[in-house]
Amino acid sequence: MLIQLLRGHLRPYRGAITMVVLFQFLQTLATLYLPTLNADIIDNGVVKGDTGYVMRVGIGMLGITVLQIAAQAVAVYFGARTAMAVGRDVRNSIFSRVQQFSAREVGQFGAPSLITRTTNDVQQVQMVVLLTFTLMVSAPIMCVGGVVLALRQDVPLSGMLLVIVPILIATVGLIITRMRPLFRMMQVRIDKVNQVMREQIAGIRVIRAFVRDDREQARYHDANEELTDVSLRVGRLMALMFPTVMLIVNLSSVAVLWFGGHRIDGGAMQIGALTAFLSYLMQILMSIMMATFMFVMIPRAEVCAERIREVLSTESSVTPPLAPVTTLRRHGFLELRDVGFHYPGAEAPVLCGVNLTARPREVTAIIGSTGSGKTTLLNLVPRLFDATEGQVLVDGVDVRELEESLLSRTVGLVPQKPYLFTGTVATNLRYGNPDATDEQLWEALEIAQARDFVAKMEGGLDAPIAQGGTNVSGGQRQRLAIARLLVARPEIYLFDDSFSALDYATDAALRAALIAHIADATVVVVAQRVSTIRDADRIIVLDDGRVVGTGTHAELMDTNPTYREIVLSQLTEQEAAA
Repeated sequence: MLIQLLRGHLRPYRGAITMVVLFQFLQTLATLYLPTLNADIIDNGVVKGDTGYVMRVGIGMLGITVLQIAAQAVAVYFGARTAMAVGRDVRNSIFSRVQQFSAREVGQFGAPSLITRTTNDVQQVQMVVLLTFTLMVSAPIMCVGGVVLALRQDVPLSGMLLVIVPILIATVGLIITRMRPLFRMMQVRIDKVNQVMREQIAGIRVIRAFVRDDREQARYHDANEELTDVSLRVGRLMALMFPTVMLIVNLSSVAVLWFGGHRIDGGAMQIGALTAFLSYLMQILMSIMMATFMFVMIPRAEVCAERIREVLSTESSVTPPLAPVTTLRRHGFLELRDVGFHYPGAEAPVLCGVNLTARPREVTAIIGSTGSGKTTLLNLVPRLFDATEGQVLVDGVDVRELEESLLSRTVGLVPQKPYLFTGTVATNLRYGNPDATDEQLWEALEIAQARDFVAKMEGGLDAPIAQGGTNVSGGQRQRLAIARLLVARPEIYLFDDSFSALDYATDAALRAALIAHIADATVVVVAQRVSTIRDADRIIVLDDGRVVGTGTHAELMDTNPTYREIVLSQLTEQEAAA
């Protein structure tokens, strides 16, 4: 999975990778050549007392060392740039894919997991790429070159490598096989910590209101302890690995010195050759240690790459049309024909056989009990979901056949939970129309009954807005969201319970100004408050995902018991008839 992920993302950087391999090859050759020169100095210079020879060869060694350092610096430079670029590209790929997801796919993965996959998982993959270019590329060259040069120094002594290397590889492999499942568990535990943390930050007011601080601390403590437990288990294995490797390395050095000393004593080997052989043995074992370090990182990176690929390979249930419609002849006509929707694996559909028509210059209201499918129905129009049955038509064209940009220009939605982005009042209002002038922004704020409080904010249109709009009240946030939609000026306005946080006076004033401003548009309002929708041209009553009544307020009061029950739960008989 890791190779599949990196194959596509490394392809644009083949030139840089070639430079990495070339310069790592040069620096490794230089590193391998130094022990041979050192042996030559000992055997032909030190032993014979030839100081001039020592100086000449020593200067050559110094030059090779400079070459080694320069080649290593260049290789690390290109390797680091490539690894960082790959990390950037993978993050962009995940972000682009998530942007295409419908609410169904986002709910399937969960926001905490998507954040972890975009940050921590990508970082693990990026680290493996960096270590591959800085350590792993040179390791096989060092190992093979070390074996060849060790054989040149003394063939019988080189037979020890047939024992040492397999023992080292087997020991490392045994430890790594136990690490892989722990790394997958670690990423899942990180997801859980992120989930608990996000819930506590988002729900801090609820936690304080119900004085549940101790419970939430216990939840976080449990999630944190679970992550700590897995991390400690991984840490113990990693702590075991390197002392074990060093023990094998040191025992190998002792064995080489023991057997090499006997060969020198017997005249079969020179001191310089033993010194060089010991250096090559260290280089061989160090290259295996570098590979070991990589193998420690690779299992976790494989798990992370698998999680990243899950996101990248998941297709959105809302797919763009193959031959999109780019123009509409009519304007503002919305129709739902026998629309049904159910979530995957759900026992019952959320919507079933819904028929609805909304026309320009009319206000169509949707009302129903909690869980009756009002929000789901509204979300089908801008394709936050796609209907699983029937058709959603805008100006006679199925929304699944419309070009995305055309659909977004035609349909505007104020969601049930309005969201504001970090920035200013102006940047949030211009979200749907970047070219809007300040005058248009103030006009939209005036209609949304938000001009007064924005004018009082320090900076006015340039007043800062915190992430999610947390520095303004719920009612102010709703009014800014409505103003944002007014700036975009679509042909179909969808309001999903967008007046619930407003007092009755502000609600009435806003609706009066709104209807006057968008008189030629199609307006669909979902509301729980009867006073918000009683004057609508048409009221649709939903119950358990089905349309159980259509008509005006007066008609439904006389003919529809479901609507009448909702009304009388909020108003008296006299108020309902007024």
